[in-house]
Amino acid sequence: MATKTRQILLHERPNGLPDKNTFAFKHIEIDSPAEGEVLLQMIYISVDPYMRGRMDDRESYVPPFPLHKPIAGGAIAKVLESRDDSLKEGDYVTGNLPWQQYVNVSASDVRKVQAEAAPVSAYLSAVGMPGLTAYFGTLSIGQPKQGETFVISGGAGAVGSLAGQIAKMQGARVVGIAGTDEKLDYMKSIGFDEVINYKTEDLTKAIKRTCPDKVDVYFDNVGGEMSDIVLDHLNKFARVVQCGAISTYNDPDNYGPRVQFKLIKSSALMKGFIIGDYADEFEEATKQLAAWVASGDLQYEETILTGFDRIPEAFIGLFTGRNTGKLLVDVSE
Repeated sequence: MATKTRQILLHERPNGLPDKNTFAFKHIEIDSPAEGEVLLQMIYISVDPYMRGRMDDRESYVPPFPLHKPIAGGAIAKVLESRDDSLKEGDYVTGNLPWQQYVNVSASDVRKVQAEAAPVSAYLSAVGMPGLTAYFGTLSIGQPKQGETFVISGGAGAVGSLAGQIAKMQGARVVGIAGTDEKLDYMKSIGFDEVINYKTEDLTKAIKRTCPDKVDVYFDNVGGEMSDIVLDHLNKFARVVQCGAISTYNDPDNYGPRVQFKLIKSSALMKGFIIGDYADEFEEATKQLAAWVASGDLQYEETILTGFDRIPEAFIGLFTGRNTGKLLVDVSE
């Protein structure tokens, strides 16, 4: 039996910040799943900053999204019909899935989530890609030690809020940077030692105020001028975790100061990474993150919009700071 569904396509490549013309909605019908496939109903769709880079036609660590094809990203879905023994009707799965309400995929392209271990939405936040990114960025690259100062840009975001808590577990003193008083309150509520509102405070003075012993680890989600300033305050043998640069994603010509001298004078390590670098360790890390969530040691926040039509709005909202924690769209209607 055919199933009617809507999908969201990349209509045109954005020049700067995406807008409504970036996206197009399309109605299609899909057939019943073939052997080895499952029919999925989307429940939660994740919008993530890295997806902005895939909208440009340029070489990167992942291919660009093709024009006039469905955009795809992290999602949680429910199995409605299965033609594979590994999954049954009612199971929840996660994977890189197209922005559409229903879809047939190979069972091997999705992974069953343990709904009893954590809420299913958490597999897109604290126990999913943001949690894994925070986990490996903090523990494998940042390696914060007892008493060190750990600074995070985008500290109230999906990754930053988790990275700060993981650093606290290692005994670090955590300083979070964000752009609203509400986000500062949130960072305080999850245990950050100091918080900075970069929109209302001179950032150079704020770093000196909150980091009197300078910065040992900088977990960078923002890039741009903010990071230029933090890099001026690195301690000897500091580590810079280059996770993201969201302030520059819609402005590719935004070039800042050269960083080489800053790294040389502090003997600092600066390393960029993508989460796929640690794929062999996902299972162990996911178990640890789920255990921390279950015990209450790792708190997380989700900003959830409701309705398939609001996916473009949610995506654009990533770049205007509308979310605290992970930004998701509930499309389970």
